[in-house]
Amino acid sequence: MSRKADVLRKITEFYLNSHDFNGLPIRNIVQDSKVEEIELKNVLISLIREKKISLNFGDIHPNPHIKAFWEAKEEIQIAKLEKSNLEHLCAYPSSLYLKGFVDPSEYQDRPFTLRLALGEPQLSFLSFDLSVLEFYRNDPRYYYTNNDICGMISVGDEYYESGKMASSDKVLLQTFGFSYDSEFNRAVAVFLRYLSDLSPQHQQIWNAKILKDGYELHPDYSSIYMGHGPEGVSIFDAFSEELHHINEMCRLMNRPPLFKNELKDDKKPRDFGFLIRPTLKQYNDFIHLLDKAISENINRKFFLNDVPFEYDEVRDDGKVVVRHKGTIQILDEWLKMKFRVKDRKPIQKMIATFKEIRKLRQHPAHVIDEDIFDQRYFRQQRKIVMKAYEAIKLLRLIFANHPNTKGYEIPDWLQSGKMWTY
Repeated sequence: MSRKADVLRKITEFYLNSHDFNGLPIRNIVQDSKVEEIELKNVLISLIREKKISLNFGDIHPNPHIKAFWEAKEEIQIAKLEKSNLEHLCAYPSSLYLKGFVDPSEYQDRPFTLRLALGEPQLSFLSFDLSVLEFYRNDPRYYYTNNDICGMISVGDEYYESGKMASSDKVLLQTFGFSYDSEFNRAVAVFLRYLSDLSPQHQQIWNAKILKDGYELHPDYSSIYMGHGPEGVSIFDAFSEELHHINEMCRLMNRPPLFKNELKDDKKPRDFGFLIRPTLKQYNDFIHLLDKAISENINRKFFLNDVPFEYDEVRDDGKVVVRHKGTIQILDEWLKMKFRVKDRKPIQKMIATFKEIRKLRQHPAHVIDEDIFDQRYFRQQRKIVMKAYEAIKLLRLIFANHPNTKGYEIPDWLQSGKMWTY
């Protein structure tokens, strides 16, 4: 066997027989074959030009032992190789070579593992229909988390150790994120590396929900997996943070908190986030939850005795009936009394937003609608939650004008407004 054929065989066998489709460290070839560095470089250059191997220098992704991304062009690899001392680089069989070498039947029912075996990068991502998450979210045996940017799925300890759960269902999806097309249609995004860890049965479940190309990874999710910190936060976390700081300002104003629940940490409802499945029912459920976070969440004790909570209404028959005011009306009257401004349009817009959410909630309470799947419900949710956030933010800015709240510090990330609205 020629030197070149032997090197190619070692690189290919190491890749396919390793647990995670790892690259073969070049120093291993030097040690095992006692080949001279110059000769080995020439062999590698020849294999690169024949499109049979690629080299990973660990300069784009910090771990050269995995093929995180597609390889650089041949001439770029060769230029780097010529300057390298062969100490920290790994070699991989090319996808073109693997296509004629790998037997797909060895990966039956494991479509994602097969894609790795055929040389696709481990951090290439695939997009899936949102409904795939429902299988896990609605099954109490799974521990499911999602913060609108990323999440994970695992099996609860009590089920994993009980012996009552099939081994094929004891899956771990270490991480998933979200992706979007040009029209802001939302999808689940998972890196190929983690899809390959699923059992054959669950690889088939995910493979049935795969979407065509055309989706872009959420910027923060991409940033995290390039080794950088997140650039922003979810608009839902920002919304909860605004409630918290409004309540802190209330205490400085010597008043009870305006909001009964700040929706932080364990107080945050599980579904207070972007829709997992864009259906009319889930959209209506979210509107119900959003209204509870605003109008139902307003604490009447905050207003002390500043404004009356009731009013008299004269009926057609002339009888006077006492009516209770809603919390939004009480807030509006209190702001008119306490905060005098030249331009009241922003406050009117804020109150109108609160009333719009209240009205949207009342619609499904009286009308039976068919449960319809449509990505437009995600876009509608995004639009209304952006309006709700701007309204809550304005309320915080109004409270910041109170003499007792001067100097109150808001976190930089909230002040700069760096948040994700998708």
